[in-house]
Amino acid sequence: MMKSQRLHIDYSLEKRATLLALFRGKVDACDADPYLLRAAKWHGERTTRNCPVCKKNSLVELQYTFGDQLGQYSGRIKSPEELREMEGEFGEFRVYIVEVCRECLWNHLCASFVLGDGRERKAPRKTRTLEDEDYAAR
Repeated sequence: MMKSQRLHIDYSLEKRATLLALFRGKVDACDADPYLLRAAKWHGERTTRNCPVCKKNSLVELQYTFGDQLGQYSGRIKSPEELREMEGEFGEFRVYIVEVCRECLWNHLCASFVLGDGRERKAPRKTRTLEDEDYAAR
């Protein structure tokens, strides 16, 4: 747990309802987007839990960060170490934890919380990235 963590929301009841509906055949919840699967492959943090659907040990978590103060860096995946650094650099941003099974494509939002030191800051200046250069070349 981070020292500035607050406004924690746990989605385990929603997860339980989705799993019940899945096992009753009412929904297809094993439908991870290809981009989410790619992110899980390269950036996912392994968990000690097994997948609730296929029971295999291929469950990973991704921690997405969103916030106005993050500027162009909003929407990026961050490791726990990076989040610890960011909580002193930014006033407020929200972290969403998503679990993904790379075997059966199960995915679900587990939790969200707010991090940051609470001081209002401007978003960092936009810096050109390789994506910008590629777009400008078209």
